[in-house]
Amino acid sequence: MSVLDRAVTAPTARMTRRQKLVLTLLLGAQFMVAVDFSILNVALPVIGAGLGFPLAHLQWIATAFALAAAGFTLLFGRIADLFGRKRLFLGGMALLGLSSVLGGLATSPGMLLVARVLQGLATAAVTPAGLSLLTTAFPEGPLRQRALGLNGALMSAGFTAGAVLGGLLTDLLSWRWAFLVNVPVTAAILAVAPAVIADSRPADRPRLDLPGAVTVTGGLLAVVYGLTHAGEAGWTEPVTLAALGAGAALLTAFWFVEKRAEKPLVPVRILRRPTVVWGNAAGLVAFLTETSLVFLLTLYLQEVLGYTPLATGLAFGVLGLGTVLGGTLGGRVVGRVGSRAAIVYGGAAQAVATAALLALGTSGDWIWLLLAATFAGGVGNMLMITGFMVTATSGLPDSEQGLATGLATMTQQVGITMGIPVMSAIATARITAADGTGPEAVLDGVRTAVGVNAALVLAGALAAGALLGRRRQAKTTPGTPAAPGR
Repeated sequence: MSVLDRAVTAPTARMTRRQKLVLTLLLGAQFMVAVDFSILNVALPVIGAGLGFPLAHLQWIATAFALAAAGFTLLFGRIADLFGRKRLFLGGMALLGLSSVLGGLATSPGMLLVARVLQGLATAAVTPAGLSLLTTAFPEGPLRQRALGLNGALMSAGFTAGAVLGGLLTDLLSWRWAFLVNVPVTAAILAVAPAVIADSRPADRPRLDLPGAVTVTGGLLAVVYGLTHAGEAGWTEPVTLAALGAGAALLTAFWFVEKRAEKPLVPVRILRRPTVVWGNAAGLVAFLTETSLVFLLTLYLQEVLGYTPLATGLAFGVLGLGTVLGGTLGGRVVGRVGSRAAIVYGGAAQAVATAALLALGTSGDWIWLLLAATFAGGVGNMLMITGFMVTATSGLPDSEQGLATGLATMTQQVGITMGIPVMSAIATARITAADGTGPEAVLDGVRTAVGVNAALVLAGALAAGALLGRRRQAKTTPGTPAAPGR
């Protein structure tokens, strides 16, 4: 038996009862915030009609959430390191519950948008704090790999489940329940978490790097706004170019601020670590491609095959099953072949499955190809995401896990936000070139974007694998730090 096999099967590699309870609690919270990202998507027309949203402004229901979630994640991840992860996690959960009540009772567009911004801020607090609590609860090795794999599976499945749940609640009850369903879940977590979760924080509390916080948060907000505006108005529109330019300038300023800061928000030495840089690059590609693929296939199912929003959401349930399976296997795969190989193999599998969708046609019989390909692609995507999470959070002390998970969460949120505008622009350009809006023109646009999507994930996985190098992952007993790549 190899050293790795002995490590995996050793009694010390088994979770204690308390660790299982912590895992269940934190995974439940992460699943819920993932559901919140997509639960309103299929209900947007109904919400617009109920509250008087102009059709052109419906996308701000999703954008308001994404702006806050992506823009403040890195800042909150560092705040969790400095002032207590447990405290920030509980505060974020309380804010999520209160903002969900506000959204469920909204009587105007402005009230609803405020609720979505607050939900985004809650997500920006809960996700990195929860992830850092997870990584500090489990030592580097098989236990952490298993926990991160399950976390990634439920996060990815949550995006899919949100579409299904949103359709069911909207059709059977009301769109308001897409908000109110959070309330009992947050109440249960807040009741149990204080007694179960152990906090961790540094002995001293250095001052927060305010210049770094302002530049990185402003830069991320500008970039995310520019990307979403590009999907709505075009990539050459002046507001789009101004926002993206301002974002690039602020993020560049952030780099120089951090080089000179006494207590930087993100130490430059961490940004120079290949595992952090290329691990997060792989994660960006993984989230960008899979979430945007859901958007492309929604166009296909509704505009080409004529599916209802509810039927569309149910079809994506198969993708959710694939992500759960991939996340369940992810920790074991990383343990056997290393996180670098998991990124490459998972990305290759996702690319092949996505490329198979180029064969889709206008007949309803093609649904079977779509279901099989999305299931297989979901498995591959989760192997890639598990490899990314293990790579991006390994080799750092517990005192910097909030920062590492904040970077990883920021990568996730930006990838999710970038994907739809980019792929929408590609599909729309092709549909416009075809000079038509019928099913054939839409199918042509979807195929073009799907081809780009498959090529992007394959190139991203191979590039990350090559740049992470061929360092072998140390095969040690649990608790001993190991190099994340192999």
